[in-house]
Amino acid sequence: MPRQGLTTERVSAAAAELADSLGLDRLTVAAVARHFGVADASLYGHVRNREALLHQVAVRAAAAFSDQIALAVAGRAGHEALTGFADAYRNFAVTHPGQYAATNLQLPPEIGHNSAGHLRLIDLSYATFRGYGIEEPGLTDTVRFVRSTLHGFATLESSAGFGHPRGLDTSFRHVVDAIHTALTHWPAGEEQNP
Repeated sequence: MPRQGLTTERVSAAAAELADSLGLDRLTVAAVARHFGVADASLYGHVRNREALLHQVAVRAAAAFSDQIALAVAGRAGHEALTGFADAYRNFAVTHPGQYAATNLQLPPEIGHNSAGHLRLIDLSYATFRGYGIEEPGLTDTVRFVRSTLHGFATLESSAGFGHPRGLDTSFRHVVDAIHTALTHWPAGEEQNP
């Protein structure tokens, strides 16, 4: 029987916070149990094992991440939408590093295909970049390009990987402007490798 006061929601919320403070790789059922001051066994009514715990964090984090991006792009198009998208992306990745890492986990299809946050992130990405007039198959390439660029910047920022004294905000503005230029001139051509 689940311990009184513990709920799946509370366990999931605590796990998400711990993912940020400890790092996703150090998030365990035992760490969450310590957080609540209970034995590991007290959590098993709410989470089966570490893998299930990581999946809960991933689903929860994707919902929060997609909410931030949705607010940032609402009513905007083109460069303004890209800027909102990029700022929200960077902010979430840097301020919630463990949760952000969880959103990049490969989830089992039965979880990933039913995660509203993950599906919304995909829809928001495609909608934002479709505003540049890019159609498939180039649109998927565009999403991959932007995501990998923002991921790289945020990951390096989170790990203090930028040693130069130039301000990161200034550099990030130039990165976003460069992405805008690339999307404005995105190459259209025949698909060579399906």
